Amino acid sequence: MENMTTHLSSFSLPTVTLCRRELIRFYRQRSRIIGVIGSPLIFWFLIGSGLGGSFRFPGAQSQMNYLEYFFPGTIVLIILFTSIFSTISIIEDRKEGFLQSVLVAPISRSSITLGKILGGSVLALLQAVIMLPLAPVIGISLNLFSIAFVLVVLFIISFGLTGLGFLIAWNMESTQGFHAIMNLFLIPLWLLSGALFPVSDAAGWLTTVMMLNPLSYGVTALRQGLYLHSEVTTPDNVSLLTALIVTATFALLTFLISTVVVNKTKVG
Repeated sequence: MENMTTHLSSFSLPTVTLCRRELIRFYRQRSRIIGVIGSPLIFWFLIGSGLGGSFRFPGAQSQMNYLEYFFPGTIVLIILFTSIFSTISIIEDRKEGFLQSVLVAPISRSSITLGKILGGSVLALLQAVIMLPLAPVIGISLNLFSIAFVLVVLFIISFGLTGLGFLIAWNMESTQGFHAIMNLFLIPLWLLSGALFPVSDAAGWLTTVMMLNPLSYGVTALRQGLYLHSEVTTPDNVSLLTALIVTATFALLTFLISTVVVNKTKVG
């Protein structure tokens, strides 16, 4: 029992410490907070207002406009930006020598992985929560149960995207290269997630790509979670349970693969 307690402490302490370090580091740079939230908000308002009158999908409720449809996608975009910006710290830590110091420390490398990913996930969750008070303004009513459910979904999405950012950043040598990969890979990942238009309205080949995109299921889970206690029809062709399972599986896989990659890293 004592050995188990010692092992748990040796795992949890570095995890919590690294997580806390990510939070402090991010909120000391307030310009990043403005950029992470401001850009998606402007994007949501301008595109949502411009396309509001022309947006319709089969079976849509007459009161659902594009601002309302685009709302979950905007929250996911904030999560994406926060997750990516937080994992840039891996590249900075490597340049400063901090990462090498952590890797040679007598701690579990899986705790290093979990601490970094957990820190970015908490940051992304906190940034996304700021958007939730806007839901009633655009016609989405929330009760305590739906809010609790949405928070769980947001955390799972945050964990998965931060894990993906971790995987990309781990072997990168420069922040410029990281941004190039983000623009080439991660932004299309969001664009083809059902955030901008329903999967059912896409062309045949595009529908297949969107159904293979794990982020599509995260957006679906979030959208259905926002209407959990209402009768509003959403343009999703997968069930809430399926969306949750795929999203959680994606989050778990990114963590496990990240752990394997970190464990194989040699310090020298």
